Amino acid sequence: MASDDEGSNLARRGPYQRVLLKVSGESLCKPGGSGFDKEAIEACCRQIVAVHESGIQTAVVTGGGNMVRGAQLQHLDLDRAQADYMGMLGTVINALAIQGRLEAMGIETRVLSAIMINQVVEPYIRRRAARHLEKGRVVILAAGTGNPFVSTDTAAALRARELACDVILKGTKVGGVFDKDPKKHADAEIITEIDYLEVINRHIQVMDHTALTMCREAKVPIVVFNMIEEGNIERVISGDPEIGTIIKSST
Repeated sequence: MASDDEGSNLARRGPYQRVLLKVSGESLCKPGGSGFDKEAIEACCRQIVAVHESGIQTAVVTGGGNMVRGAQLQHLDLDRAQADYMGMLGTVINALAIQGRLEAMGIETRVLSAIMINQVVEPYIRRRAARHLEKGRVVILAAGTGNPFVSTDTAAALRARELACDVILKGTKVGGVFDKDPKKHADAEIITEIDYLEVINRHIQVMDHTALTMCREAKVPIVVFNMIEEGNIERVISGDPEIGTIIKSST
C-alpha cells in the first residue's frame, strides 16, 4: 500500500510517470542573446523542479544554441563534423549549469554525456540512466547522441524511446503549434492537437523530421507549450488539454 506522500504524488502526477523535457539553449539566456542569464536559468530550473516534485521521473535533454551551433560555424570554414562536436560540448556546459542550479535548490541530479568526459560527467549508459531515474534523481542528458549531423531534437526522441518515457515536453517561447506564424500574423490560432504526419507534411518547425518519425513509430506524444510562463508545466503534466499543443497519431 502506498504511503500518504506516495499517494499524494500519484494524484498530482496525472497521466505521466516518466517524462523527457527538452530544454533549448536559448531558454538559458536573454532573448536574442547568448551565454547565460541568471533569471532565465532559475526560471528553467523552477520548471524542472515542479515536474520532479510532482513525483514524475524526470529526464532533461539540453540544447546548445546559446553557446554554439555547428551550422553557425560555416563562416570559419570548419569541417561540419568538427563544428557539430563543438556544439555538443556546448550542451555539456549547459547541462552543468542546470545541474549546479538544481543542486543549489536541493535536487539530486546526474549529468550523463554521449561524449566521454569522465572527469566531469558520467558516460551515457541506458541502464544507468534508467536506474538514476528510478532512484528519483533528475537525469540531464548532454552531448546529443554523440554523433555529428544530428540535432538535439533527434537526441531527445532517441532518449525518450530508450528510457521508455511517456511523453516529450518541448518548452518554447510561444504557446504551442499555430496555424500560421504568430510572430507575423496577429490572427494566428493555436492548434490543440495534430498528427505527426501533418506536422511533417506542412513543414511546421517544431522538431526535425527524424525526431518526429522516431516519436511516431514509438507512439511517444510530444507536448509543445510555453515554458516561460510560470505554472504552465504543472498544467501540462496534469494532462490539461487546454495548454499547448499535443502531437500524436490520430489513429
